Amino acid sequence: MMRFNLLFAFILAIFLSSCGKQAIISFQNSQNVDRPDEVIVLTKDELSQKVLLPAGLMPLFKNADNSLVPFQLDDMDNDGNWDEVALLLNFAPNETKEIVVEFSDGTNYPPKFEKRTNLRLGITQEDGSFKEVDYYQALPCDDGFEVIAQGESVNWENDKIGFRNYFDCRNVKDLFGKRLPEMIIDKIHTPELGDYHKLADWGMDVLHCGSSLGSGGIALLKNDSLFRLGSTEVYEYQKLTEGPVRSVFELRYEGWDVDGELLEAVEKITIYPGKYWFESDVTVTGCPEGSQIVTGIVTSHMKREPFAFEAADFQVIGTHDVQSLNDDELGMAVLVPLAEAGKIGRTTDINFFRLGYETVPEKGFSHIISETYYIGQKCTNNQPAKHYFFSVWGLDKDQWKTEEGFRKYLTEEAEKLSQEIRKL
Repeated sequence: MMRFNLLFAFILAIFLSSCGKQAIISFQNSQNVDRPDEVIVLTKDELSQKVLLPAGLMPLFKNADNSLVPFQLDDMDNDGNWDEVALLLNFAPNETKEIVVEFSDGTNYPPKFEKRTNLRLGITQEDGSFKEVDYYQALPCDDGFEVIAQGESVNWENDKIGFRNYFDCRNVKDLFGKRLPEMIIDKIHTPELGDYHKLADWGMDVLHCGSSLGSGGIALLKNDSLFRLGSTEVYEYQKLTEGPVRSVFELRYEGWDVDGELLEAVEKITIYPGKYWFESDVTVTGCPEGSQIVTGIVTSHMKREPFAFEAADFQVIGTHDVQSLNDDELGMAVLVPLAEAGKIGRTTDINFFRLGYETVPEKGFSHIISETYYIGQKCTNNQPAKHYFFSVWGLDKDQWKTEEGFRKYLTEEAEKLSQEIRKL
């Protein structure tokens, strides 16, 4: 068997050489700063233009010291074949990194890497347990309200922070502050983890959302009125990929009533290791003329004013205050590309639920958006609008206890996002 493997490797090396293709791909950090935990995505076509991909063999990626690069092969169109590879790399200042591509016959493949991102929608079963699903359609609120999901939500996390999006007509995003890097959302709403509203070794639910947009909920701005992306005729979850390097899913909507017009929308959310943010691409079908896609930050419990500034290629809005449910510091922010940035505003703090606008009485929730600091982004029909939502918790790291520390991180990340790692 050993002789066969050596012969196979020798023949493969000759095969690659004879085709004039070096099994090396290169990347460059053009910034004079360290850039750990950089995720680089190559399509299968991009990779095949640099390296010959032998039929029937699976790629492996190695550093110069022969250590494996954490990676995952992703089937993003669900046709049964991988079409993208995501690599997790660390860069020194101004470093050009060469990655060696080798091939495996599929034995013990793929390699196991530390799982640093996670994604879960668990649906309640008759025995009270939760079954994880890759696809599900939420219940409408027309005939009453029912919680059907684990933690009430679609949940996603990395080793730094956790998020959730209520899987019902409220459609508000919420936060889990984390004190440990372990993955925890699989245990949410179970006896093993306990009450996630109370501080534990792993962390807790740190955010009060009310009838705001929470931590990055979506709305549409039309003629100075905000229309929440909620109570749609169809609300679907679809997992695209989940792994050690990235997790990606879509929230799909049909029948979004915006001032009498029925729109469709898809939000694709991606989370990477080591970052205090997630990436959101929102695509709307049927954008009214002059409308803006909006995302925002809850302002309840705040005493200080929110902030806004420009950093590299981005418009930044954010908040920082003692506003967590643990009565400590919480920072939240949105980064929108400057070329697409729209209106920045703040809604009223009126509690419309108490005035009788009771959309979900069981949860004290009204669809009229209040207590929110928001930013708009140009809505172009059937074109994704990208933004990044950030959150940090003072109990996690001393830097997050001050607005200055948070703003420094936002500026650094904006500069990195404006100067992507170059594919050579």
